[in-house]
Amino acid sequence: MKTDQLIAALAADTKTVSRPINRQLWMAIAGGAIVAALIFLFGVGPRPDISAALETPRFLYKYVLTLSLLASALGLMLHLARPGAVPKGWLAALAIPPVLLIASVIAEFLFVPPSAWGMSLMGKNAVVCLVLIPLLSAAPLAAVMWTLRDGAPTHPVLAGAAAGLVAAGIGATLYATHCQDDSPFFVATWYGIAILIVTVVGAVLGSRLLRW
Repeated sequence: MKTDQLIAALAADTKTVSRPINRQLWMAIAGGAIVAALIFLFGVGPRPDISAALETPRFLYKYVLTLSLLASALGLMLHLARPGAVPKGWLAALAIPPVLLIASVIAEFLFVPPSAWGMSLMGKNAVVCLVLIPLLSAAPLAAVMWTLRDGAPTHPVLAGAAAGLVAAGIGATLYATHCQDDSPFFVATWYGIAILIVTVVGAVLGSRLLRW
């Protein structure tokens, strides 16, 4: 049987394959997220001024960014776990978080004095951000990658990258509760680098673990 015929046969078997792998992935995400949340609660914790921060738009907007990333990456990953074409709609959905982030950066340029741009960019916890987001993403990434091995992704590198984005979305959402740097400049730079690190790790793992 040729490769194209094999892919078509696997894709046609969605009733018996797609639902179980999706269920397994949801369980993996939940388990990984619980482990990450426990690490956060007992090892990191929320920022000291969390009550006041919850009343500020810039703090809350970080969740808009991280959760939109998580949702779009999750939709893409669930489709890529099964054989078939890359879902263009979910790929397009991945553009939503960057667009929202760019809009917030533009607003920051307009409303923050130029003298404060450097401080807003560097923040107070750049190194902590680069460490904690990958750390909090590790358990979700491991759980999802292990489960994806039971699927049949046609595009293993892309599936791994999507898994990395899902894990990074979880890690970044948790870290946002601890982070006292709310500037879009900081989020675009340091959250962006940390998320990219996790995504690249996911892509590399996908290239090695998800090939059939």
